[in-house]
Amino acid sequence: MEASSSGITNGKTKVFHPEGGVDLQGYQLDMQILPDGPKSDVDFSEILNAIQEMAKDVNILFDELEAVNSPCKDDDSLLHPGNLTSTSDDASRLEAGGETVLERNKSDGLYFRDGKCRIDYILVYRKSNPQTEKREVFERNIRAEGLQMEKESSLVNSDIIFVKLHAPWEVLGRYAEQMNVRMPFRRKIYYLPRRYKFMSRIDKQISRFRRWLPKKPMRLDKETLPDLEENDCYTAPFSQQRIHHFIIHNKDTFFNNATRSRIVHHILQRIKYEEGKNKIGLNRLLTNGSYEAAFPLHEGSYRSKNSIRTHGAENHRHLLYECWASWGVWYKYQPLDLVRRYFGEKIGLYFAWLGWYTGMLFPAAFIGLFVFLYGITTLDHCQVSKEVCQATDIIMCPVCDKYCPFMRLSDSCVYAKVTHLFDNGATVFFAVFMAVWATVFLEFWKRRRAVIAYDWDLIDWEEEEEEIRPQFEAKYSKKERMNPISGKPEPYQAFADKCSRLIVSASGIFFMICVVIAAVFGIVIYRVVTVSTFAAFKWALIRNNSQVATTGTAVCINFCIIMLLNVLYEKVALLLTNLEQPRTEPEWENSFTLKMFLFQFVNLNSSTFYIAFFLGRFTGHPGAYLRLINRWRLEECHPSGCLIDLCMQMGIIMVLKQTWNNFMELGYPLIQNWWTRRKVRQEHGPERKINFPQWEKDYNLQPMNAYGLFDEYLEMILQFGFTTIFVAAFPLAPLLALLNNIIEIRLDAYKFVTQWRRPLASRAKDIGIWYGILEGIGILSVITNAFVIAITSDFIPRLVYAYKYGPCAGQGEAGQKCMVGYVNASLSVFRISDFENRSEPESDGSEFSGIPLKYCRYRDYRDPPHSLVPYGYTLQFWHVLAARLAFIIVFEHLVFCIKHLISYLIPDLPKDLRDRMRREKYLIQEMMYEAELERLQKERKERKKNGKAYHNEWP
Repeated sequence: MEASSSGITNGKTKVFHPEGGVDLQGYQLDMQILPDGPKSDVDFSEILNAIQEMAKDVNILFDELEAVNSPCKDDDSLLHPGNLTSTSDDASRLEAGGETVLERNKSDGLYFRDGKCRIDYILVYRKSNPQTEKREVFERNIRAEGLQMEKESSLVNSDIIFVKLHAPWEVLGRYAEQMNVRMPFRRKIYYLPRRYKFMSRIDKQISRFRRWLPKKPMRLDKETLPDLEENDCYTAPFSQQRIHHFIIHNKDTFFNNATRSRIVHHILQRIKYEEGKNKIGLNRLLTNGSYEAAFPLHEGSYRSKNSIRTHGAENHRHLLYECWASWGVWYKYQPLDLVRRYFGEKIGLYFAWLGWYTGMLFPAAFIGLFVFLYGITTLDHCQVSKEVCQATDIIMCPVCDKYCPFMRLSDSCVYAKVTHLFDNGATVFFAVFMAVWATVFLEFWKRRRAVIAYDWDLIDWEEEEEEIRPQFEAKYSKKERMNPISGKPEPYQAFADKCSRLIVSASGIFFMICVVIAAVFGIVIYRVVTVSTFAAFKWALIRNNSQVATTGTAVCINFCIIMLLNVLYEKVALLLTNLEQPRTEPEWENSFTLKMFLFQFVNLNSSTFYIAFFLGRFTGHPGAYLRLINRWRLEECHPSGCLIDLCMQMGIIMVLKQTWNNFMELGYPLIQNWWTRRKVRQEHGPERKINFPQWEKDYNLQPMNAYGLFDEYLEMILQFGFTTIFVAAFPLAPLLALLNNIIEIRLDAYKFVTQWRRPLASRAKDIGIWYGILEGIGILSVITNAFVIAITSDFIPRLVYAYKYGPCAGQGEAGQKCMVGYVNASLSVFRISDFENRSEPESDGSEFSGIPLKYCRYRDYRDPPHSLVPYGYTLQFWHVLAARLAFIIVFEHLVFCIKHLISYLIPDLPKDLRDRMRREKYLIQEMMYEAELERLQKERKERKKNGKAYHNEWP
């Protein structure tokens, strides 16, 4: 008491003004404000209460005890103080008259001309635009809402006007309360589960082993990243009446930049620009061209002359570039908390999901590479490939009409060996593993999402009431009915009208799928026509490999058709979605997303399905070939099997598709931004760019995609389909996906940080409709892999031969010695004189033995020409068919049972997280009660001091 009464507290000074104001820059009390009487009788708590009473017009309550008990800091204060654009002590330095801070704020383009008001949002329009009256009404209503406004013309084009908006503290507080923005008020007290002695011993042994390993090389240096302590604080919906509950060190940085921009955008979406209930919102002004652009500002430049290690980060954008978007940190974990703080929860969840998906690809890529290496190591011991390579006396029938020659089976030796690399004994195990992997990936993502939702305060967050789309209001404004939730009249769409629109939309989807099937049919015709052309080619290399050349060129043409149809699909999906007239924006997004995914999926995988399940299955046999339009003979598989065609299709499409997507994602914005900078340099000289304010730099960047994160999600979901659906035929697909995703994360990060305008920070609890699509792909992958193993590969025919027809028949063995004679047993005999006239080859085969050939061989299980039923199916064919069907049924049921068992055993919410949530709920109730009790006790003491005590007071 003596120390406090002498006026010394924490070495800071507090100055009392006679007019009643209090300068809250410290905690030292001037002796003039002490009441008369002995100093020992002064109660320090009463002095604080008196000061709080006199400072009631101040919005922020500096409570010493709260600051000590809850040491949460604003994020900006943790950056390097010399280079900050907005630090927690900026306000105090400005009040002290720091001219350097004001000058810096004026020059960096993040503040108004006075250097004090931070720019929260930017609107851009052209003076030549005729929508002047709408803008004037809109801007007048903006000022009426309390937002501050300042206009600036462009340095490049005087016709472009930038409208800078700033939200004062009073406006932020009012709308933060309406939007239920959660803000920190106490540090979290984590619940530590009880550990048993056995687990403690295991932890000690593991910690000893970790001493010999590198210390977390994939984690970012904590000294580089700011300690975002707001993630370790309890949060609650902001309330101005309970403002003393929240941790407020500085009102200028209490709401971070992303939150401020989100609040301003929320205000702009509810401001009228004309009289009428439908004439409201910024989105409509952007649609009708009144404004050209609207965006929040980036926090300065992403580059710096000084090193981040020695001088610290200049701003969070610079920090994200160095620790996230730089190629030098490709092996590091992502700073998701910082991404969420800068870009919002929706974008943060996308990168969290992408990082989780990439991390889960590591075991899948490792097992797939193991399967491929297993094929390499067992290649010399494979009896089938040995017999193919040694079959110099087996002459195969021509694979096309007239121009295709007879060929020795040994000529396909290379293809038989390549096929073994992908189709070996480990293929079935890998297919089961990938089906289980897809389930484990989705189940553990739900757990990971729950942890992220808890850390980011999304558990109890609910989306705002969904707004009705303007197009829906305009279409059905004459028909209204009462909303059962809000009790207000709203536009209503009749059930018959909705059904008719859905039927028309479904018909459009079916028609576009038929267009894809027609394109695939065209590719099939190309293959059957060109195989004869390549067989008659002058170059021996192409002539001898006519089937491979046909497959390779067909895949490239198919890729070009895919890319062309993608442009058409987007327009058709927009047309059909708008035709449906969805009621709200989320309904519109879900409908558009589902259509685009169906179109893209069918477009990308239709040719793959044809090669996997139809190529060579319905060709007939020599002498009775099936033909298209009774003219073109259907294409046959290569003598070594159809799997090599499927591998080529998947490998080429996957590599080309990912390369093209990466170029379009990064190359296109880079070229556009480079072209914009080039025009500026030509018109104004290279030195003018240095003086551009931040709003002009951001305006010259590319806007984010019109559909948000749709393109990013779609690319990864299609890749997930390629990785799982036909993985039995191409075990290297997870490895290619992993390598692509490692690059994709940094490409997307670089694009968001450097090439795009800063997107509006928005909240979300999950990845939305994409999770349901992922589950559907997981189910489809089980079915397709079962059919690929049973029908496309030779796994089942080899198994049937080993147990039923080979040297080990009836002995229960299936080793390589049991496969002796398999190649000869899988080929049927055809008499060359039975060829049709249009199928008869030009060569008679005399180049092999000097005399014309009488017989040739082909892949099938048919009787020889001299049997009672020439070319009829043998008993082995029916055994193989029965085994294939049995394998499909057993495989599907087994894998689905494993998937459901794993889904049941893995809870969606981790147990320790559930305990933490329950404990947090309990502690929050206790803290709120204690805070209210403390406030009431202070009010009671104050009333007693002023002689205004009441009877029956509580407590």
